[in-house]
Amino acid sequence: MNMIQTEKLIFEYEKRDEEGNVIGTSRAIDEVDIDVKEGQFIAILGHNGSGKSTLAKHMNAILVPTEGTIWVDGRDTKEPQELWNVRQSAGMVFQNPDNQIIGTVVEEDVGFGPENLGVPTDEIWQRVEDSLKAVGMIAYRHHSPNKLSGGQKQRVAIAGVVAMEPKCIVLDEPTAMLDPVGRKEVLKTVKKLREKKKVTVILITHYMEEVIDADKIYVMDHGHVVMQGTPREIFSRVDELKSYRLDVPQVTLLADELRRRGLSVPEGILRKEELVEYLCQLD
Repeated sequence: MNMIQTEKLIFEYEKRDEEGNVIGTSRAIDEVDIDVKEGQFIAILGHNGSGKSTLAKHMNAILVPTEGTIWVDGRDTKEPQELWNVRQSAGMVFQNPDNQIIGTVVEEDVGFGPENLGVPTDEIWQRVEDSLKAVGMIAYRHHSPNKLSGGQKQRVAIAGVVAMEPKCIVLDEPTAMLDPVGRKEVLKTVKKLREKKKVTVILITHYMEEVIDADKIYVMDHGHVVMQGTPREIFSRVDELKSYRLDVPQVTLLADELRRRGLSVPEGILRKEELVEYLCQLD
């Protein structure tokens, strides 16, 4: 079953003058078709302004299509009566955790979502405990979020979404404001959640190294899906990725350079261990 599916999805922003009058529109998403199966890890890549974050906001019905359709767990997001169900099915984690954390104590913040869903008190505290354990933050349950590092705050934000038990988690550039250590913490957390909770994960990012384990990658540019395929298929097209102003994992780039200089190295190398193994086999 498809967790998320779009059909010729179009979204246009209104352009306004200084007095607030509409003077035109700007198309941020232009006839996008994607499908995400339950339990998949899907990555959406794109440079700033490509439309990837606008697409992410459709998956939680923060935005609704100007034209076309998006279904979340089989529900049309344009239907007002489905809004509550859509947001229970797909939880969002944003770029800046400070915009998502509202509690003065970590465990209270994580319990806020389930409380709003009407979950019984005993179950709320069980979910809080399970979620904090899942993201490796149980030792900080009584801490103030203000005292946490960026990576720790983002893990708390993820725990808050997990506590609501959505079928799908959409992460909109969750590591963009973090240092390398924080990025590793968050990615490790997401990987554990996929393995333990079997949730569908959609990761919006422009960091190539974050998506090498994805089941499928969509690349966006100027509102269009311009590339799609497995990580190996996508990263074997180095020049095309560069044309969309995207970086390539360093090991992939090194392998590409070695191949151009005549070494028998396959396309789409994703990990340094792979490259070392191929190089050791060369005469």
